[in-house]
Amino acid sequence: MGKMGRYRWLCLTGACCLLFLTACDGEKEQEKKDSIRLGVSIYRWEDAFVGTLRTELETQVKEYEQRTGVKVVLDIVDAKENQSVQNSQVERFISLGCDALCINIVDRSAASNIIDRAMDADVPVVFFNREPVEEDMNRWDKLYYVGADAKESAVIQGTILADAYEEDQRSLDLNGDGVVKYVLLEGETSHQDSLIRTEWSIQTLKDRGVPIEKVTGGIANWDRSQASALMEQWLAEYPDEIELVISNNDEMALGAIDAIEREGVVRDIKLVGIDATPAALEALRDGSLMGTVNQDLQAYAGTIFEIARCLAMDEPVEDHVELEDGKYYRSAQVGVTADDMID
Repeated sequence: MGKMGRYRWLCLTGACCLLFLTACDGEKEQEKKDSIRLGVSIYRWEDAFVGTLRTELETQVKEYEQRTGVKVVLDIVDAKENQSVQNSQVERFISLGCDALCINIVDRSAASNIIDRAMDADVPVVFFNREPVEEDMNRWDKLYYVGADAKESAVIQGTILADAYEEDQRSLDLNGDGVVKYVLLEGETSHQDSLIRTEWSIQTLKDRGVPIEKVTGGIANWDRSQASALMEQWLAEYPDEIELVISNNDEMALGAIDAIEREGVVRDIKLVGIDATPAALEALRDGSLMGTVNQDLQAYAGTIFEIARCLAMDEPVEDHVELEDGKYYRSAQVGVTADDMID
């Protein structure tokens, strides 16, 4: 074989080896991971709704592991309502090599710090329950949000009340004077869901022609004990006026129920909440709560995990989850009343 022939043979052999190595690399890249690590930060451990959501998330992860054999390291921590603490938790998650982050952010207007860290490390983020502002969500294509539509929640809540009024006006207008007098328990002042739920629950009642009059209202920060203290104060100040309690969530409604029972109020004050937590469903069964809004926690938690799993496994999210604008998922909701709890 001449020099030119040997040269061509060596080139051909080298090219074949290169193709073989490239193919092997491609096969390695396509191999499925046998384990993933997810970092989850909760804004406040004691929040009843988020706590229930956390439990459901853990359940779904265990079911996924059993079904697929893929190990999921789920690192869940409490931010204790402190954005600085949560920022430090995110840095720790990244240093541990988390494949994706699931963040229930403390301050929705302060997401930029978390996003900066995630972008620098190329670690995708699934925000949930507390939605960052749109400008932050649009900064990167690896940011997602899972939550319920706050306006829809409020409209459903208002509809529960309006339907009851249309069926029997005295169900809400306890003294029969032609006006339903209500108090309003609101969540955090900075939380978008609180603002939207407050506006649209009341607007729905007005749109349906229910004659309402606000007695008073207050911020209870989604908290049962704070709501209980407010309701106790209002019962003392307006002993014969309150006919209806509209609450931005179930925990505050349950706090109001605690105060009503503690004060021995005999009037059948009606209460509505949002979230359909286990405690709220029990209150529906015993008749102390009139209605709530179910946000389908199973699908809610399942979607948080599915998006994070896809990101961790390098699978296209849109192949597994139907998204709005490529990054938002809104949980389905339905109204629940005592009648729905009858087996």
